[in-house]
Amino acid sequence: MRSWLLHARESFWFLPALFGLGAIALALGLVEVDRLLVVRGIDDIPLIEDLSATGGRAILSAIGGTMLGVAATSFSITISVLATTSSSYGPRLVRNFMADRGNQLVLAVLTSTFLYSLVVLRSVHTEEDSSLAFVPVIAVSAAVVLAVVDVAVLVYFIHHIATSVQVTTLQARVLDDLERVIDLLHPREAREEDRTHDDDQAGAERPRITAERSGYVERIEIARLVSAARSEGAVYRVLALPGTHVLRGDPLVSAHGAAQSESDPPAALVTLADGRTPHQDLRYAVQQLVEIGVRGLATGTNDPYTAVGAVDALTGALVVLASRGGPRTRYRDEDGVVRLICDWPGLPPLIADVGLAVRSYALDQPLVVRAALRMLERLETVCDGGDRSAVRREVAALAETYGRGSRDPLEREPVTAAFAALLQRLDSPRRSTPDAGLAR
Repeated sequence: MRSWLLHARESFWFLPALFGLGAIALALGLVEVDRLLVVRGIDDIPLIEDLSATGGRAILSAIGGTMLGVAATSFSITISVLATTSSSYGPRLVRNFMADRGNQLVLAVLTSTFLYSLVVLRSVHTEEDSSLAFVPVIAVSAAVVLAVVDVAVLVYFIHHIATSVQVTTLQARVLDDLERVIDLLHPREAREEDRTHDDDQAGAERPRITAERSGYVERIEIARLVSAARSEGAVYRVLALPGTHVLRGDPLVSAHGAAQSESDPPAALVTLADGRTPHQDLRYAVQQLVEIGVRGLATGTNDPYTAVGAVDALTGALVVLASRGGPRTRYRDEDGVVRLICDWPGLPPLIADVGLAVRSYALDQPLVVRAALRMLERLETVCDGGDRSAVRREVAALAETYGRGSRDPLEREPVTAAFAALLQRLDSPRRSTPDAGLAR
């Protein structure tokens, strides 16, 4: 259900459906209020003028038809923006536009106004239609108010769609996804013993959840897996992390430490999807920013500043991730017993993805190389242990690859010197504190 709600919130139909139902309920409710006022003989309502049936129908028809046309135009503009974004910055960013609450809200308000006007219109009667004429003046007046709101929403939509196609806005949205998944997988308040990657569980493991179909692991229900493991008296281990492609029958979760129970935990505790999403997939969230930068370096675009912005955005997120000391890999029940082991990715595979993209696509772009060098310099100030070794590997690989090419001497000498200085610092014990390094 949680996975379904996540997909629904990132769709164009969910919010318009809710608003549409609300508009129908509001229309029926106001019409009934008008009927009660007519029955009680109340015809003098402050700020609301009497309307003829012809006038009421004309107002509602104009509002309903106009709003439906505006909604269709707005949707066409949105589809055009989606196509442009897909071709310019990558098809995987289409999800960010569909999940944008502003676009969903505009479509919902415009379509719900049409439905409201349609429902109220059917209640307007003349003496020729029935023995008693009826014009729901309150409901018609509310339609006029909704039309005024729709004009404001249309102005907002024009501004919002113009802002949303800017690359800085796209990077900010992807960065929000990345920071959210960092907070989830690398929480600041996690205990140090829950961050260990040592295999402290002995005994043979057996599959407990297997894939019911082929696809990508999208989400694992951590709390429910912990509860299932506790009820069984076992320890579960996640074998396929979010972002992993699995085939039908592949093991997703294994267990050890207790006898096989009569019933397996439900397979829905691990959600499979046709594509990857950044909800629990840290590497995918990083790769989205990397893709924005790589697309900016394409031959037809040739925009290194887009790549520099992507690397700078990644720098802030990766520095925060590195400063937290590693992901949380052990999850405990209420009694403090480890019930779930999940080896989330740490910093090394993430900077490896970034380094590979820089070495593959950006070596002939000095601005991007300098941005990557700044990122590695800042990571050097906050990394320890294995993370520091991973940073050194990336620096050495980037320096070697950069040195093999023919570069402008005015550019090559300072960059090569910066690589050498950074390698020297990485080979010596770190003397600065994280705060001092960031300040520098």
